[in-house]
Amino acid sequence: MVISIHQAMVACVLLLCFVTVCTGMPDPAQRDMLMRQEASRQTGGRVILTAAEQRLDAHLHRLKEQEMSAAPFPPAVHFFKAKPLIQQSSIFSLLRKMPKGGALHIHSSSLVSVEWLVKNVTYRPHCYICFTWDRSVRFLFSSRQPFPRWDCVYWQLVETLRAKAKDPTDFDNSLMRHLTLFTEDPDKAYPSQDIVWEKFEKAFMAAAGLVTHAPVLRDYLYQGLEELHRDNIMYLELRSGLSRTYELDGTIHDKVWSLKTFQEVTQQFVADHPDFLGARIIISVHRALGVSEVKTAVKEAIQMQRDFPEVVAGFDLVGREDSGRTLWYFREALSLPADLGVTLPYFFHAGETDEEGTDVDQNILDALLFNTTRIGHGYALAHHPLAKELSRKRNVAVELCPISNQVLKLVSDLRNHPAAVLMSEGHPLVISSDDPSLFGTTGLSYDFYQAFVGIGGLKANLATLKELAVNSIRYSSLPPHLKETGLVMWQNKWDIFVSDSS
Repeated sequence: MVISIHQAMVACVLLLCFVTVCTGMPDPAQRDMLMRQEASRQTGGRVILTAAEQRLDAHLHRLKEQEMSAAPFPPAVHFFKAKPLIQQSSIFSLLRKMPKGGALHIHSSSLVSVEWLVKNVTYRPHCYICFTWDRSVRFLFSSRQPFPRWDCVYWQLVETLRAKAKDPTDFDNSLMRHLTLFTEDPDKAYPSQDIVWEKFEKAFMAAAGLVTHAPVLRDYLYQGLEELHRDNIMYLELRSGLSRTYELDGTIHDKVWSLKTFQEVTQQFVADHPDFLGARIIISVHRALGVSEVKTAVKEAIQMQRDFPEVVAGFDLVGREDSGRTLWYFREALSLPADLGVTLPYFFHAGETDEEGTDVDQNILDALLFNTTRIGHGYALAHHPLAKELSRKRNVAVELCPISNQVLKLVSDLRNHPAAVLMSEGHPLVISSDDPSLFGTTGLSYDFYQAFVGIGGLKANLATLKELAVNSIRYSSLPPHLKETGLVMWQNKWDIFVSDSS
């Protein structure tokens, strides 16, 4: 290749500049300016703290320095092993008191702690259990012994088995193990993503018979809101398939009944807790379905949003992304709202994969092509520069669920989570917990801890936490006037938190 004299001169000048910079002493003032500029780009980098917030921030920084020098460092080990360490953390104690805004990514079947399910729901009369051939369980409420079916040949009353058990507490603990992924040796129990996802799906199926019993559903939803409220959360967007619910006599209720029940329970909870903003549903269907089934689901979601505009936020496809069908596979179904001239907001799971370059990996870009409102997980976004740029320009926030990503074996050490890049660039982010009951958590405090201490590192500060909390209202599906109401409510809570903590 021929290089012109002009090009050669430019190259020499550039080389001389490079050598001068590399061999000379850098200007300390320039270095400070660059560091300030870089810090201003991170999440919370442009948030101005009050004097009281600055005092709390300094305290937090000292606590974080101590915690990051300790061994073992909680975010660097599996959450099931780190949980008792986190519970002893002074930072975690502060985070539990901190008003965290909204939880925007939680699935309905894992909203409530398994301890409540076992200690409350399985103690109710007419609760039957069967043990399947694949060593999982099924529950069913029935006024008489349920008929055998392909996966459940023999049903027994839970109260009868509990009465026969040598130790009822051990019996209850055994039930809990079927409803959660928790184990003392997760590396041995879950050597691969396939194995952990298999247990994950079995736990969902085990809980289904409990939470879809109509009388239980009401109590379950109220308890879920109660657990969030106790963790200083004021708003929820729940992903739900609105499963049909059943009565003791076998009566089946449709999805509209479930939606009305959700609305009634939420209204009652807000009446009982005026500092709680409310809850909405993102209607979800499994990505293992066919195109025609998803078309039907999209049409149903359009109708339900039309009938319940204050409750239905939008639509999503759920299930394991790596083994499920891609968004592009469902393009005809997902184009229906536009074809019909209606609006149905999407909140797609996308990028919950580490299989770079596969068809599944393209979900992150296809989600944006279908104008997703937020991206669920977005783990792979850092590997897609164009998608990352588009999502930022469009203000499409990523729903970051760090504990879920670790337990489901996308990342082992949370310091290496791709969201560290997003956080350093100030990409729109919200923190959520995905499936808290399956991971042995409630609320958002554990996930905030992992994001703040592990992913954010020492750079993440009180301004980071403040912006993440505000983001959960800013990027919610609430209409503008309720966002304003929510931000005022949150700010009042935040001011009290800072005053009490600084």
